[in-house]
Amino acid sequence: MEVLGFAAMGGGSPAWIDVPERSKSAFMELKRRKVHRYVIFKIDDRREEIVVEKTGSPGESYDDFTASLPADDCRYAVYDLDFVSDDNCRKSKIFFISWSPSDSRIRAKTIYAVSRNQFRHELDGVHFEIQATDPDDMDLEVLRVRANRT
Repeated sequence: MEVLGFAAMGGGSPAWIDVPERSKSAFMELKRRKVHRYVIFKIDDRREEIVVEKTGSPGESYDDFTASLPADDCRYAVYDLDFVSDDNCRKSKIFFISWSPSDSRIRAKTIYAVSRNQFRHELDGVHFEIQATDPDDMDLEVLRVRANRT
């Protein structure tokens, strides 16, 4: 089990955030086996670890994914975008999304921000990273434009 460390935030905040193998496995299932279209992760304060909150089946849409993100709390997510490139080739790119909406608690924003880079690097094979504070930051067209640049 990998551990993400950061200075204790006070007020009962965890000093360490674990990344259990089952969380990394969900990402690998998305990446290698295409079992999931997306995986949403959350920090479980009680267990002080990053857990899988929800997975989306390969047939789910981007709208299904965005509707699964809470409007008032932070999350991490990976999304496997299938698209046709500008040169008419079918491609797939994996996006890591750090969701931190304006209405979320300051404590949650801080914990997610501090642990984001280390968690992101646990997920080998991510092509792009997006930090979003509102739905416009991660509009499907934003992802398509980024994916087509490569």
